[in-house]
Amino acid sequence: MDYKLLVTIIIGAVLVNNYVLRQFLGVCPFLGVSKDQKGAVGMGACVLFVMILATAVTWPIQMFVLNKNGLGYLQTIVFILVIATLVQIIEIVLKKYIQSLYKLLGIYLPLMTTNCAIFAVTIVNIKNEYSYIESLVNAFGSGLGFFLGMVIFSGIREYTENTDPPASFKGLPLTLISAAILSFSFFGFNGVIENIFR
Repeated sequence: MDYKLLVTIIIGAVLVNNYVLRQFLGVCPFLGVSKDQKGAVGMGACVLFVMILATAVTWPIQMFVLNKNGLGYLQTIVFILVIATLVQIIEIVLKKYIQSLYKLLGIYLPLMTTNCAIFAVTIVNIKNEYSYIESLVNAFGSGLGFFLGMVIFSGIREYTENTDPPASFKGLPLTLISAAILSFSFFGFNGVIENIFR
């Protein structure tokens, strides 16, 4: 197994190709749940878990069911059904065992079913022809990148909520400006992958 490739995949997914900060996928929960640290950590952990689990289920379905039977055109429908099922299971578990997090995540928890970042990871794994292990590593890195973005942004939002900006910047304008600046900062990681093992 090529460990350099796995490290490259993780660093690429977390920093260089971060789904929420570089590719702007999954922005709805990113903006909606990042108001406080607890909600951001909870949502980030849920997305990380669902990305890994969705990859663990969809990759074998694609390779051993859809591709073997010439049903590759059903990929989108099957993957969304798998992700929806996994999100429902997580929602049931959180409602039963961690009710405070369930209430905190609110409407954004069922919206994970249509979170395009989760769906994109499953598609990219197939498109890039990753092996099963490489797909799981990519899902872990992508989820970690989403988690990192959520936690950093929630810290920024908590800080800016306690400041006294001009009236025209209060609320959504300041949130969007903060998100844009954070996103720009991740563009500084361009070139990291090409030079990591030099």
